[in-house]
Amino acid sequence: MAARPLVARQPNERLQALIQEAGCSNAGLARRVNMCGAEHGLDLRYDKTSVARWLRGQQPRGRAPGIIAEALGRKLGRTVTIDEIGMANGKNLASGVGLQFSPTVLGAIEQVCELWRSDVGRRDFLSGSSVASSALVEPSRDWLISVPDSQVGRAAGPRVGPSDVAAVRAMTKALTDLDHQYGSGHVRPVVVHYLNSVVSGLLAGSYRESVGRELFAAVARLTELAGYMAVDTGQPGLAQRYYIQALRLAQAAGDRGYGGYVLAASMSHLAAQLGNPREIAQLARAAQEGARGRVTPRAEAMFHAAEARGHALLGDARAAQAASGAAVTAMERAEGLGGSGDDPAWISHFDHAYLADELAHCHRDLGQPRDAARCAQESLDGHPESRARRRAIGLVLLATAQVQQREVEQACATGLRAVELLGTLRSNRGAEYLEDLKERLEPFGEEPVVREFGARVELQAA
Repeated sequence: MAARPLVARQPNERLQALIQEAGCSNAGLARRVNMCGAEHGLDLRYDKTSVARWLRGQQPRGRAPGIIAEALGRKLGRTVTIDEIGMANGKNLASGVGLQFSPTVLGAIEQVCELWRSDVGRRDFLSGSSVASSALVEPSRDWLISVPDSQVGRAAGPRVGPSDVAAVRAMTKALTDLDHQYGSGHVRPVVVHYLNSVVSGLLAGSYRESVGRELFAAVARLTELAGYMAVDTGQPGLAQRYYIQALRLAQAAGDRGYGGYVLAASMSHLAAQLGNPREIAQLARAAQEGARGRVTPRAEAMFHAAEARGHALLGDARAAQAASGAAVTAMERAEGLGGSGDDPAWISHFDHAYLADELAHCHRDLGQPRDAARCAQESLDGHPESRARRRAIGLVLLATAQVQQREVEQACATGLRAVELLGTLRSNRGAEYLEDLKERLEPFGEEPVVREFGARVELQAA
């Protein structure tokens, strides 16, 4: 296969280092690459001279760089990307890590593992990146029109079985519980290190088709959780990348329902936080369309509630009311079916308290404070103490509705309860809600109760 030089034909030190780490000879690597290519239907005939040329800076064309990375990854027992072997050739620039909805399963593994590795390495381009609305909507289009992955099983690498998948699920549940109670600032570093050090090795392993689907489903959930935690730690640009990859992993799992959840519960809420209401409704409708007939009524309720949020932020009361009504009807249908027995684990948490929280946001944004206060109180009544962050946000929503009704003293008292609860958390989202409440209280800034509230918030932030 013809080759082209890397820019300035510099020695490929990255590839050299990986070959040494893998303990391969040049001939051994060439043999592994040829075998791996054969599995992908490619007739590759590389030899030790080919590898020597790569090390001098030449780069093979077409799919070969990905095959070389896969062959080295199998020998090392972990995923290796084309960027790691020095053959990205401008196609995988650091700033684009995680933003692509890959057309192939192998590409999806490369993307998400590189994202985890970059996140653990605290690369500046991740923490400082901003969110482009189009980068949220375009993956939803790709997800809607993409065909199912015909095969995800792998025949090389350490064996991965059902117990490994169960371990990922158990870890996800434990980390989710900790996040709800203490905020993402305490938990997110653990999630990212686990993904990079353990989960990447599982994806690079060998697994049967059925185990592979379950593995991708479990990893999609944990990746989405890491994205939500990025939101809660004030990193929306990073969250966007995690959400896109969670969507792609859900596609590999063959789980259209969870893909819809990522769009409606994750991407649309990120768009809401960033003030892009039109994208909120678009993403929620994409979820409804792409998962039609594949989800339970409880998930339908969440999808409709997300759409209502978008309409409310646009000031379209009629459309918001229609979507909210559809959400309530779907929830009633879910409860009529006997609770959450038939629901997948990823939606079983969405109960009346969560729905009331969504509706409280809608009423707040539509300037309907009486209904906002009612829904916020319903939400608080339903959330257990373990959902500390959600209860704190509910208290701020209630206080905001009280401000809108000019019940300033009561709003400050409710707000102080939120301040106390947020003092037990490390949550950027909670701090942002609190800042919004402070701004809404500014017209009443001369009242002693408001000054006292402001002083308590400043003390908490110090």
